[in-house]
Amino acid sequence: MDVSAFRASLQDPAPPPGLPLALQGLWWDGKGDWDRAHRCAQEQHDASGAIVHAYLHRKEGDLSNARYWYAHANRVMPTGSLEAEWTALAGELLARK
Repeated sequence: MDVSAFRASLQDPAPPPGLPLALQGLWWDGKGDWDRAHRCAQEQHDASGAIVHAYLHRKEGDLSNARYWYAHANRVMPTGSLEAEWTALAGELLARK
């Protein structure tokens, strides 16, 4: 699955089967359900979960918490748009799947 197909799947009522929790988190965020996205990210205890967790806190505006999670994922908080970050994360995580 590529980013275009992932984005198109946002029209469906549930994420595509077999997605890791971090990607499910991005999917729920794409649907506008931040709380469900956050729960998914929290349940994946690795760098993928941490980076989605960081993105979600950045989106929420809780930048100190976001910085913590970016550091946990060995990343620096981006300064670009949230949309660009969502797209980049989706591509990165889909490539790992």
